[in-house]
Amino acid sequence: MTSETLLQQFMTKYGDSSEEVRVFHAPGRVNLIGEHIDYNGGYVLPAALEFGTTLLIRERGDDVIQLASTNLPYEYKLAVKEIGSHKTGEWVDYAVGVMVENANIGCPVTKGYDILYHGDIPNGAGLSSSASIEVVTSYALQSMEGCSTDTVQIALLSQKAENQYVGVNCGIMDQFAVANGKKDHAILLMCDTLEYKHVPFQTGVYKLVISNTNKRRGLVDSAYNERRSQCETALAQLQAKMPSLQYLAGLTPDQFESLKDAIADETVVRRARHVVEENQRVLDSVEALKQNDLHTFGQLMNASHASLRDLYEVSCEELDVMVEEAQRIEGTLGSRMTGAGFGGCTVSLVHEDAVERFIQQVGEAYQARTGLKADFYVCSAGDGVKELKGDH
Repeated sequence: MTSETLLQQFMTKYGDSSEEVRVFHAPGRVNLIGEHIDYNGGYVLPAALEFGTTLLIRERGDDVIQLASTNLPYEYKLAVKEIGSHKTGEWVDYAVGVMVENANIGCPVTKGYDILYHGDIPNGAGLSSSASIEVVTSYALQSMEGCSTDTVQIALLSQKAENQYVGVNCGIMDQFAVANGKKDHAILLMCDTLEYKHVPFQTGVYKLVISNTNKRRGLVDSAYNERRSQCETALAQLQAKMPSLQYLAGLTPDQFESLKDAIADETVVRRARHVVEENQRVLDSVEALKQNDLHTFGQLMNASHASLRDLYEVSCEELDVMVEEAQRIEGTLGSRMTGAGFGGCTVSLVHEDAVERFIQQVGEAYQARTGLKADFYVCSAGDGVKELKGDH
């Protein structure tokens, strides 16, 4: 949807005013490699996408905040003094949560605003629509209130809002990638220390194809908590042999091999092995990208999916079918599930000449094997959160 169309929708909903309407955008994100690593103190390699959440905002003459979305019917109105007083269980909790956290760092909402969101990230696909809403809200309100906008701080407070206000125990990766993305780059992020660097992701004639299985992710919360607890168990048992170990991802694959007998349960060994080897794959991926070796990077993507399927067991039939069919297409360098698992999306690196064939053949085979119709998004790595100026 163009900025002009969005502006018309804003005016239709909220009416005219002498105050300026400002427009902000935060992307979705895809994790290229490094899955279920963020809470194990390792490296991840996400990239911001070119599509995401656009926010239009205008100051009001009173203390009322109005929140509406072009995507979802639920609308919300509250007074400034009511911010954070009760949760709705609706999407607006992501926005209100960051208002609470903005205030906690000394940038409270002091006046009323009309706010309209428009997202072109599919909900439930695992591309971080919630992080996109949080980050764009925090950045826009800090800008409107005249506060300094530190994108690392915005990522942290957005994560805190999701953990404490919304009640989802997510890691930092999503918000960090959304806030700090850079066009044609991925972000190598150390989740423990938040040290990060932008890694060139010059894909040339290759495109990222994100394939949405349209399998709603049902098991995700319970399985996420179970995996997290299994990783904590592995860490505690390994620390008996190596007291200095702080995180599972602090081990090299060789160290893990020499210490793994300390873990009593075979399932827990598999979980820990995934974490250690996946962390190494991220580091190997960065080296490959520095050499512009996309073929090696693709092989690492394939290995990541196999590990998530067999060792960490967070894939599902739909994701496995999507990856199998993607890997059959000549021109696909690599394909893997991305996100928490049990549904959502895969990410594939596909030669631009093969993209149309990929979408047609993978789509047909996937539907024939699962009965579900997939959606496909062709994109490149984009910028993080920013204000859109001069195009509305």
